[in-house]
Amino acid sequence: MTRKTYAELRAELSARYPSGQTAGGVSVDDIVQLKLQNSYDTHLDIARDMAGVMRADMAAYDADTSKFTQSLGCWSGFHAQQMIKAVKRLRGTTKGTYVYLSGWMVAGLRNRWGHLPDQSMHEKTAVADLIAEIYTSLRQADEVAINDLFKALKSATTEDERAQVIAAIDGFESHVVPIIADIDAGFGNEHATYLLAKELIKAGACCLQIENQVSDAKQCGHQDGKVTVPREDFIEKLRACRLAFEELGVDDGVIVARTDSLGAGLTQKIPVSQAPGDLAAEYIKWLRTEPISDANPMAEGELAIFQNGQFAKPVRLANGLFPFKENTGRARVIEDCIASLKHGGADLLWIETDTPNVDEIAGMVAEIRKEVPDAKLTYNNSPSFNWTLNLRNQVRAQWLAEGRIAAADYPEGVDLMKADYDATELGLEADARLQRFQTDISARAGVFHNLITLPTFHLTAKSVDELSRGYFGDEKMLAYVKTVQREEIRRGISAVKHQHEVGSDLGDTFKEMVSGERALKAGGTANTMNQFAAE
Repeated sequence: MTRKTYAELRAELSARYPSGQTAGGVSVDDIVQLKLQNSYDTHLDIARDMAGVMRADMAAYDADTSKFTQSLGCWSGFHAQQMIKAVKRLRGTTKGTYVYLSGWMVAGLRNRWGHLPDQSMHEKTAVADLIAEIYTSLRQADEVAINDLFKALKSATTEDERAQVIAAIDGFESHVVPIIADIDAGFGNEHATYLLAKELIKAGACCLQIENQVSDAKQCGHQDGKVTVPREDFIEKLRACRLAFEELGVDDGVIVARTDSLGAGLTQKIPVSQAPGDLAAEYIKWLRTEPISDANPMAEGELAIFQNGQFAKPVRLANGLFPFKENTGRARVIEDCIASLKHGGADLLWIETDTPNVDEIAGMVAEIRKEVPDAKLTYNNSPSFNWTLNLRNQVRAQWLAEGRIAAADYPEGVDLMKADYDATELGLEADARLQRFQTDISARAGVFHNLITLPTFHLTAKSVDELSRGYFGDEKMLAYVKTVQREEIRRGISAVKHQHEVGSDLGDTFKEMVSGERALKAGGTANTMNQFAAE
């Protein structure tokens, strides 16, 4: 979104208020500051703007696969805010950085019904509420930072100093970045999906990720018992998301079509085929069937389908679900992805895998790209994988095949996870592959966006455990100072000044705007935050 510069706003307001203030005594300079601090008028404006950012990033990736994007899953606005601040300190820019909103973490941590599994049992409004919270936190980070710049502007003593600060104000990069929002399987039928999609978009989401599981039987992508829907059904939900974007004027809205077919062995219904080779026929062909014979005749209540010139019985479980043939997941994934791109208008794919294997994913993408050459993925670098063990096993298998090691040199299975192997040649090679995993998968497997779904869930658990073990153990206050505060100070983490981080100085500035010298401010000499050096 194009914003007016400091000089443009000041000139515009000065022409409107030649005396330098409104009739009520509000300063033009204060109005300029508040207008610049207000990075977006509505969260729908954010969705429209961030959709354009994602589209530009996708085009940049098509030209150069090293320009892949990344995100971490955040379960609060504060997590997202601190992640983006960390990226700005590291890189000097937020470009290529997104926020991922995980349905798993909403279910597990952000609903009114307690800690729940990832089965779409939480109230659907919780997803929209978290999107709105994240953008409120990111916008507040803008407000605090720009307020600091205006404080510097007021204290500038020379024109050169003023010019430098004004340049910093005009060149300020917002903390607002795109959110990829998990809408699960749509929380109902296609109309329910459309209604929920609109709420997520109005909360600020420029990108919706939806999966091809049955909504009322939804499971976490890394658990068993997953049930997929026919491709026509999924395409209808993709269209529902597109209609929601179009209705709200988010013309560049991005849809991620996720397939769980690699680990899903069941379907809830058999679609009706209208012609050989249509979407329904291509879905039905993978059903597990039994021949009809004198030894296995049709029984009361059983179904038959006509395939390959003869009738057969689709296997039906006691719960009424239909299993697919064994070892067909990979082929179904490829067909799912092609159908979502060609018939559902999806922009990006998500293939939920059971292990992190670059070769496996690259092989599937190569098949998809035979039909859709520019197919791109988001990929879940999932905490459900034992990354250390998986990569070490991959290295061991490769080196055995190459004759580089003998089977006795490194153990097979979970023993290879032991810390004893951290500094070994194999352990170091596995770590090197971990370090370049995202680069490799983006170059070889069409992965435009790398994310970790649940990192802040695990980070919070680990960090609280680390502090608690010391604080309630022998270290007491040393544990807090050593593990938290010293690191905040030395890394330049702004949250060490926690009053400032949540807007105390911002409040003081506003009080000055309306009360002048009468303002009762929090930031005086008695404020203990003065013990911390300025950022």
